[in-house]
Formats: sequence, structure tokens, C-alpha cells
Amino acid sequence: MSFSTFGNDLYSGKRSVPVVPQRRRFYLVSLVVLAIAVGGLLFKGLNLGLEFRGGSEFRVATTSAPADYEAKAREAVRSSGEGNSANITKLGTGTIRIQTERLSDEASAKVKAALVQTFGVQDKDVSATFIGPSWGTTVSQKALQALVIFLLLVALVMALYFRTWKMAAAALVALGHDMVITVGVYALTGFEVSPATMIGFLTVLGYSIYDTVVVFDKVRENTAEAFANGRSTYAQAANLAVNQTMVRSINTTVVGALPILAVLIVGIVWLGPGVLLDLSLVLFIGLVVGAYSSIFIATPILVSLRHRDPAVMDLEKRAKRSQAARAKVAARTGGTGSDSSDESSPTAPSEPAAGVDGEATAYRPSGAEGVDGASTVTGRAVHKWAQAGQTGQTGPRNQPKRTPKSRR
Repeated sequence: MSFSTFGNDLYSGKRSVPVVPQRRRFYLVSLVVLAIAVGGLLFKGLNLGLEFRGGSEFRVATTSAPADYEAKAREAVRSSGEGNSANITKLGTGTIRIQTERLSDEASAKVKAALVQTFGVQDKDVSATFIGPSWGTTVSQKALQALVIFLLLVALVMALYFRTWKMAAAALVALGHDMVITVGVYALTGFEVSPATMIGFLTVLGYSIYDTVVVFDKVRENTAEAFANGRSTYAQAANLAVNQTMVRSINTTVVGALPILAVLIVGIVWLGPGVLLDLSLVLFIGLVVGAYSSIFIATPILVSLRHRDPAVMDLEKRAKRSQAARAKVAARTGGTGSDSSDESSPTAPSEPAAGVDGEATAYRPSGAEGVDGASTVTGRAVHKWAQAGQTGQTGPRNQPKRTPKSRR
């Protein structure tokens, strides 16, 4: 079976993934992952880049970095007598980056001279810069302000668009889920958090809310239809909406994640640490987590928030009565449980049979003799021979009354 066929089956309801019925399992999975992520943040913490903690940075430009570049750079810093620790990485194929704690101008000159001598390059090939922590603090503050404004606008727009605050609340919970897991992955893996990472976080949130809105729009459409005809519960209509948009969400995520994965591999193998690698890493993690939350977290939370609403509880009762009535008709007629009242059904016309509370919830097939000589098509009493004609029997028809010859 092809993926497109599987998607069509999900959309038509022929197949169904029990996302909403099994929502407690997905809640448990998310809680475990969130606990691990929070544990990483509390006990390991984030590896903040030099822009946030401040310090000195040296870059050595060589034609080709030697295999033991890290040991040589560390020895050069140690031999200068300045700097107790250093973070050494290779950028691309020939540039070596050395980050240390804040050094004075005199100490920075000593380290630079040691690096020139160790790597055998000219003085102009070694650059020394100082980055103060105030710059990173400013970036963090602005990012937090942007995050708060973003969340407020998202909550307001969704509450107005969907006309219920519970959809906005479910979407914000899914966003928080994505943020904590993404940041937790950075803490557990030790990836460096840079200003590009902060930009990536905000980008991921925008993508995640976009995917959630698409699913919620289908949920609103299906649940409105359920409230109108009373044939399915709110949870069933929401689960169908998730299934109908599942393949679209997966396809969108795969299409978006593949080029990011390619950039990520190139950055790890050839380019090394830098803005491109930082941005692609957070985008890749966020896309995957965001797709998961939009399918398995947002809609189940919405159903959990609304399952006590009077309208939803009333719909559940109506749907159960309707489904029970259709099941009885299917059992009596040997059908499959589908509603024979469907206008697209190729069967003969049929009339509704009174269901629970007088609702027309079940249908009798036409063509059988009714009670007390009543037609099963119109419900009115007819001549016995006309009634026999409905059941396939043969007999005389009502003919116009003839005038006797003697009266002509």
C-alpha cells in the first residue's frame, strides 16, 4: 500500500489512528520527555556561547588546520601563562577558534604571539577580539520580549478566530511543550547556544503554531458538522480531523526538514561551528518536535479541555443514540452499519423510522408490506392490489369503472 493510499484512507475514515482515544498514552510520553528535558536544564544547564558569558576570542587562519590543532592551541594558551581554560573549535577547513575567559590587553597580546609561533603563521593571520557579556544579555532580553509579545498575539488571534479560548490555550500548551523539549535537547547534548539559536527558537514557534492552526481549522469544521447532525461525538470528530491532516503535516515536516538536515550535515562535517550550524540545528529539532505536538498533543488537549462542556456532553448523548439506532438497523437488515439514508446510496428510496425521542435516526428499506395495510413508502393506506404491487406480487389493478351496455 502506497503512502498516498494510506493518506486517502485516513481522510475518508476507512482507516483511523486512535490519537484522541489514546491521548493519555501520548500525554505520558510527552511528560517523560519533558521531565528529561527539565532535568537536563536543572542539572546540566545550557552551554552559553561567548556572546552571553563574555570573554576573549582568537581566530587563527591557516591554509589547513593540522590534525592536532586542539592540543597545539591549548598548549599555546597555557604557555603564555594566561587563561586557565579554553574552548577550541575548527571553523571550516583552516580557521581555528579559541575562546577563553576575559583577558586584559597585555594577556591577549601574549596569547596571540604564542598562537603565531605555534602554528607558524604571520601576525595578521591571528585576530583577537573581546566580547562583553552585556551584548548577550541585551539579546536575551529582546528575545524574551519578542517571545512574550508573540505568545500574547497568538492567544488573542486564535481566540478571536476560533471563537473559543480553549483552542488558544491548547495551542499555547503545545508551544510550551515544543520550547521546553527543544531547549532541553540543547542542555543534554551540550550544543552551544548562540544568538542564532535564539532566532531559531522564535522561527520554530512560528512554524509550530502554523501547523497547529491548520489542524484546528479542520477540527472546527468536523465538530461543527457533528453538532449539526449528531452522528459523532466531539472526540470522534476531532480524531477524524487529526487523521485527515496527519499526512499533510508529515509531508510538510519532511519537505521542510530535509534541506535543513542537509545544511546540518554540511555544517558538522565541513563548516564547523557557526551561525549556519546553530540555526539549522535548532530548526531541525523544532520542526520534528512541532510536528509531533500539532498531531499528538494540541488536539487531544483541546478535547480534554472541552469534554465537560454542556454542549459537548449533549452531543455525546445524541451521537450514542444515533449510532445505537444505526447499529440496530444494520443488524436487522444484515448491513454493515452504514446509514441507508445516505442520498448517494444506490438503493431504493426509504422512509425514516422513529428513533429515540422521536428523532429520525434509523431507516427501513422500502418495498415491504406495512402494518395495517399501510404503504412503507408513503405511510398511507392503499388498495390491497396496489400494496401487492409494491411487494413484487401480481394482481389486478384499479381500473376505471365501466358503464353497463344497457345504460349506454
